[in-house]
Amino acid sequence: MKLLNEVLPAAEYDNDLLSDTLTLPPTLELGLKESTTLYRARKSGQPAALVFEAAAPDGYAGRIKLLIAIRADGSVAGVRVTQHKETPGLGDYIEPKKDKNKERPWIEQFTGLSLLSTPAKDWRVRKDGGKIDYYAGATVSPRAIAKAVHNAVLWTDIRREQLFSEGTNP
Repeated sequence: MKLLNEVLPAAEYDNDLLSDTLTLPPTLELGLKESTTLYRARKSGQPAALVFEAAAPDGYAGRIKLLIAIRADGSVAGVRVTQHKETPGLGDYIEPKKDKNKERPWIEQFTGLSLLSTPAKDWRVRKDGGKIDYYAGATVSPRAIAKAVHNAVLWTDIRREQLFSEGTNP
């Protein structure tokens, strides 16, 4: 629950996330090779957000696993890296605990982004003409995460209604 609440503040939902779930099969669009759980957040019975795992298969040192929360309006509520093998001291700033910027960790720049507010070209690192910041010498990991988060937002946008429906699997 602690990790879920890092990507989706508890004030944004009032249901039991652990009992309002769907099982996602391996999903190529999310970079998932295995089945995983999708959590459905609701507030006063209305859809609030979806929380699920995704992966960036093309990180500098391999696969980067993510936990992503996307609000019912399509905006990103939060993203956290749950597993990676990026270079310590260089690429590990993708984790808030290891990011030297404690006031605004790198990963938080995804919060609030949506398909409506952010054109597709902006879901890339600045070096590639987008709006996502990165640290010099470590662009592969941010590039992979930005792509994975954008893919997750696109995937959710297409399936939002179905994912929030009771008892259905995508």
